[in-house]
Amino acid sequence: MLKAISGTIAARIITTAMGLLVAVIAGHRLGATGLGTIGLIVLGITLVRLGMDLVGGSALVYLVPRVALGRLLRPCYLWAVIAAVAGYGIVELFALVPEGYAGPVAVLAFLQGVHAIHLSVLIGQQRIRANNLIAVVQALVLVAAFAFLARDPGADAHVFITASYLSIAVALVLSIAAMRRNVAVHAAPPVKVLRLLVRQGAYVQMANGMQLMNYRLAYWLIEKFQNTAALGIYTVANQLAEGAWLVPKSLAVVLYSKISNTEGMEGQRLLTLTFLKTSMAFATAVVAVLVLLPSSVFQWVFGPEVVGISPLIALLIPGILSMAASQAYSHFFSGTARNIHNVIGSGLGLVVTIAAGLTLIPVFGLEGAAITATLAYCINAVYQTIAFMRITGSSFMDLWPNGADGRRLRRMFGDQTIRRSEN
Repeated sequence: MLKAISGTIAARIITTAMGLLVAVIAGHRLGATGLGTIGLIVLGITLVRLGMDLVGGSALVYLVPRVALGRLLRPCYLWAVIAAVAGYGIVELFALVPEGYAGPVAVLAFLQGVHAIHLSVLIGQQRIRANNLIAVVQALVLVAAFAFLARDPGADAHVFITASYLSIAVALVLSIAAMRRNVAVHAAPPVKVLRLLVRQGAYVQMANGMQLMNYRLAYWLIEKFQNTAALGIYTVANQLAEGAWLVPKSLAVVLYSKISNTEGMEGQRLLTLTFLKTSMAFATAVVAVLVLLPSSVFQWVFGPEVVGISPLIALLIPGILSMAASQAYSHFFSGTARNIHNVIGSGLGLVVTIAAGLTLIPVFGLEGAAITATLAYCINAVYQTIAFMRITGSSFMDLWPNGADGRRLRRMFGDQTIRRSEN
């Protein structure tokens, strides 16, 4: 487990750094407006991906140890094609991305969706290292290609599209090569695979869709009530603050894989509690560093047009810490096929996002967007905490760090060290 955790954290550090490098390059070469346009492109891709992951997605992680791979991949591939076509129509009809970008957004969403299917298979097979290596290679190719193409004095957001094509093509080839197609299942396979895929996928995507709105509805509201340049500034602040999720998300990937392959509620409960507290500790350390940095540092790094970052980060901190906890809860619910609680939590957050966003963003601008995000993240985490405690019988005292957590971590790491020395 130590190797999986450390490898995943290292991969997340690299991919997060590469994502920030893309923002740095865009800020200096394309300006705040270019940053905002790229933010809308990425949001459009993510939106199309939501429908695509309805059959497949993270539900695959739960099913891979239980169902032969061939029975899983065919419906996932077919649905990816259907969802990409439908997604293109929606994005074009409602003008959710800038003019001329709907086609590339749909194609990139399709390629990324197929790639995500393969990565879910790798996680379900507990091949965390392969998953991490592919993610790192993809991020490196994206940055290298974008940096090269953005040197053109007339460069705009289209160069990001081209760089994305190159990076996903490389990652897709690697993920195809990495999958193990003849792995014995260790649990009784469900009889109706497609029905289970859709049912679990529907819960997952309902939660993901509402969570996406919690994360990114503010982008469209800022674009509507402010402008694309203001959106570019907010995307940088948001990306920096969400860097605090680097370790929580890394741990969550490992947690999801372990819980999906762990029988017994007590083992799943203890795993989740240990990962929860570790995630919160790391997230707190990251936001403490960010809040101490002056805005001038961010302006120097991301370009002269990117101003006012520090106040936005300060307003986002409570929500960022809440979502660090939510990473552990969400993967507990997904890994134990209780995705309905992710749906409810995200739904509550979405209600807050809509009400607060429409009220605060027109009046307070970017600060209103940051407050909206914090309120939505907090209500989501509160619900998930209550649901987790009810299901597992945990108490509030179990959520606080104690000596048992340290012993569990040492035992996990110690067992990994022993196995590694024996090999």
